[in-house]
Amino acid sequence: MDAIADTQPADLAPTLQRLRAAWQARKPDYAQRRDDLQRLRDALKRRLDEMARTISADFGHRSLDESRIADGMTALNEIDHLIRHLRGWMKPRRVGVGWRFLPARAQVRPVPLGVVGVIAPWNYPVNLALIPLATAIAAGNHVYLKPSEHTPRTSAFLRDLLAEVFPADRVAVATGGAEVGAAFAALPFDHLVFTGSTAVGRKVMAAAAPHLTPLTLELGGKSPALVCDDYPVEKAAARIATGKWFNCGQTCIAPDYVLVPANKRDALIEALRREVAARYGADFANLGDYTRIVNDGQYARLQGYLDDAKQRGIDIVTLGGSADPSQRLLPPTVLLEPGDDAKVMQDEIFGPLLPVKSYRTLDEAIAYINAHDRPLALYPFSHDRTAIEKILHDAIAGGVSVNDTLFHFAITGLPFGGVGASGMGAYHSRVGFDAMSKLLPVLWQARRTGGDLLKPPYSKAKWLIDLIVR
Repeated sequence: MDAIADTQPADLAPTLQRLRAAWQARKPDYAQRRDDLQRLRDALKRRLDEMARTISADFGHRSLDESRIADGMTALNEIDHLIRHLRGWMKPRRVGVGWRFLPARAQVRPVPLGVVGVIAPWNYPVNLALIPLATAIAAGNHVYLKPSEHTPRTSAFLRDLLAEVFPADRVAVATGGAEVGAAFAALPFDHLVFTGSTAVGRKVMAAAAPHLTPLTLELGGKSPALVCDDYPVEKAAARIATGKWFNCGQTCIAPDYVLVPANKRDALIEALRREVAARYGADFANLGDYTRIVNDGQYARLQGYLDDAKQRGIDIVTLGGSADPSQRLLPPTVLLEPGDDAKVMQDEIFGPLLPVKSYRTLDEAIAYINAHDRPLALYPFSHDRTAIEKILHDAIAGGVSVNDTLFHFAITGLPFGGVGASGMGAYHSRVGFDAMSKLLPVLWQARRTGGDLLKPPYSKAKWLIDLIVR
């Protein structure tokens, strides 16, 4: 699919006004929301193969199956969950008033906010656009989407897909680079969802501040895998390999580094090497299933980490094949025992490079994690329930998969969100529905109530006051 012309910054505010006016004129009811979600699901399902080919074209090469799983399955799964639970989530929720306020009754009503802005990244350009969009639609909002300029063909696909499903005054798409993105983030949305880096997240938050726009920030950081001494190295390597090299490591919740007992470090490296050979061929020949780095800028950034590591004398172990800048092909690579001064340990890697650091005691490993920004994900590996509970108690992360990686993102009943530098707020499932709604508290007062007596002169109601303040 051909790329599309950029949106002009001057056109952003009028489009938002059009979306808001249409929403105000006819707020979506249950029937419309459900119909919108079903038609979005049907359109995406019908065009999954086209979607996968389009994303692959943007990346230079991306595994078609990885796109079908990560961008197709996850979005379809979430839409199915929204449709299944929508009617129940929309109902008012009864709240007890307590004996002092009887016979009044109270409830919380989820009501739509208005227009939700969504700024989506390039690494999973359909998943991370459509899941927040579908959630906002389920909550009864209109949506203005800004997909990433780094995947322009996929942006064109999204614009075409959404135009097929929604009228232009219900869902709109803005395209363009940093200038458009900055102007988009500064619009007076009723809620704004941003997925991207921590550095850009700070800029989005600053742009939203003048309007006090509520934010959901899905950022990133350095998500650790912590292998405990009791856990089988081969199984840990297999599951870490899936989390790290799926999409060539270009995943916000990919394991960013591994902490492993010192006496098991070398065994883990060899197990990872065997995993690479089993997945991509002994000579790294099965490159159809190995995704490339999305663009030259990202490739150069990752190569910069390797160059810095070489200058520092850090051992670098290539687990299969060799780099090919012309294809933006960077093979799975392990860096042994990098210090915190190494560039690869200062930023989220977002690529197939995997630092491995050894530790002596579990307390030491947990202390290392806690000495850094709270990660978006944490991956503890142990069959010892006491050890797992200690890790969960002592370390804080946005989400956790125990004895695996990535999969907590795909569980529709779990909220997805960061903490501190890795994000703010959460979405998915009912948590996302509530985040993109106003949970309106409503008190229904009875015809006769003791509150009518609570007025000066209070001496007349002393008996009642003594009763309620006891």
